[in-house]
Amino acid sequence: MAKWLEKTLGEVTAFIAKGIPPKYTEEENENTIRVLNQKCNRNFEISYNESRIHDCEKKKVPVDKMLRAGDVLINSTGTGTAGRVAQMVEVPVPTTIDGHMILIRPSEELDPIYYGYAVKSFQSQIEGLAEGSTGQTEINRRRLQDEVIIRYPNDKLVQKNIGSFLANIDEKIKANKEINKNLEQQAQAIFNNAIQQSKSVTYVKLGSLADVKGGKRLPKGANLMSIPNSHPYIRVRDLNDVVFASLSANYKYVDDETQKAISRYITTTDDVLISIVGTVGLTAIVDKSLNMANLTENCVKVTKLHGISPEYLLLYLRSQHGSEEIKKGTVGAVQAKLPIKNIQALSVPLLPQSDLQLLNDTLKILFHQLSINIAESKCLTDIRDSLLPRLMSGELDVSEFDL
Repeated sequence: MAKWLEKTLGEVTAFIAKGIPPKYTEEENENTIRVLNQKCNRNFEISYNESRIHDCEKKKVPVDKMLRAGDVLINSTGTGTAGRVAQMVEVPVPTTIDGHMILIRPSEELDPIYYGYAVKSFQSQIEGLAEGSTGQTEINRRRLQDEVIIRYPNDKLVQKNIGSFLANIDEKIKANKEINKNLEQQAQAIFNNAIQQSKSVTYVKLGSLADVKGGKRLPKGANLMSIPNSHPYIRVRDLNDVVFASLSANYKYVDDETQKAISRYITTTDDVLISIVGTVGLTAIVDKSLNMANLTENCVKVTKLHGISPEYLLLYLRSQHGSEEIKKGTVGAVQAKLPIKNIQALSVPLLPQSDLQLLNDTLKILFHQLSINIAESKCLTDIRDSLLPRLMSGELDVSEFDL
C-alpha cells in the first residue's frame, strides 16, 4: 500500500514564473506564437478563443516560458479572476502566457496529471492568497509556494491511476460539450434555413412579442458571496459560452437583506437573457435551476413570450440578422450599451403559423437533447468536484472505483 507524503507546493514544483509582457500583432506568421491571458482560464479549462498573437521578433520568449503539456496555469491578478487554476492537457500551437498569469511545472516526484488535479483542489485557498487593493489584487507567489500543502502517494502508479480516473470524467464532460456544440450549430442552421427559404416572412418588433425588463444593481454596501444559498445572482460573465444559464459552482449569491431589496428583479424559467453593457449581446435561456434568481443591471430579461418560443428567440438573436440588429441598437463611445427601448425595437422575423409550429417542434427536440447533455455534465462535474479533495488527501482509494 502506498505511503502518503506531504510537501509544500514549492517543494514539488520544478519551475514557477510569471508570464511575459507581450508585443502584440494582428497577423500570424512563422515568427509569432499564441499568448494566453486571464480570460482564457475558466472552469478549470483553457480556451484559445480569447488568446492573442505575440511577435517573437520584437521580444524573444525564454524557452522555459514556452508552454508544455502538463503545465499548470494560475491567474495571478484581478478581482474575481485571481487564483483560477487550469492545466494544459495539450499545447496545440506554440504558446506562452502574459504577465497576468503564473506558470508552474511539477518536479519529477509527481505525475503531471496528478499534480494538476492536486493544485486544482486548492483553487479556493489560492484565490484567498490575492493581496492588494480592489482592482489591483495579485497572488502572492511566495505564499503560494509555502502555504499550499500537496498530499500525494509515494507510488507514482497510484498517482497516475488517480489522475487517469479524474481525467476520464473530464473527457466525458468534454465530449458532451463537443456534442452540444454540434447540436447548437444544427439548430442555428435549421433556423437560418427556415427563415431564408420562406417566402412569407413578416417582421415585427420584439416589444410586441414579449416584455423586456432590466436587472438591478446591488444596493450600496452590498457584496456578492461565494457561499451558496437560495439567492443566486446572474452576472454578464455567467452568459459566456452557454445556451442555458444554469446554476454552477461559478455563481455568486446575495444575502437575505440584499435579496429583499432587489426581489422585484428576478428571472423566470425560459426567460431569454441579453447582456446590455460592456460585452453587449451575450444571450442565454434561463434554466429551471435559476428560476427566481437575481439579475444584474447589466442584463435584461425577455419574458412572457407569446407567438415565439425561447429557442426561436435565442437563435434569432444569435443569427447574422439578429447580431446586426443588436449592433445597430448599441450606443456609447466609451462603454457600449444596449438600451431597453432599442431591444424592444429589434425587428424579429416571423414565419407563417404552420411553418413556425413545425420549426418550433424541431428546435424543441434539439434543445431537449442539449439540456440532457448539460445535466449529465453537471452531474459529472459535481461528482468530480466532490471526489477531488478526497482522492487528493488519500481519504478515498482510487482502486475502489471502476476505471
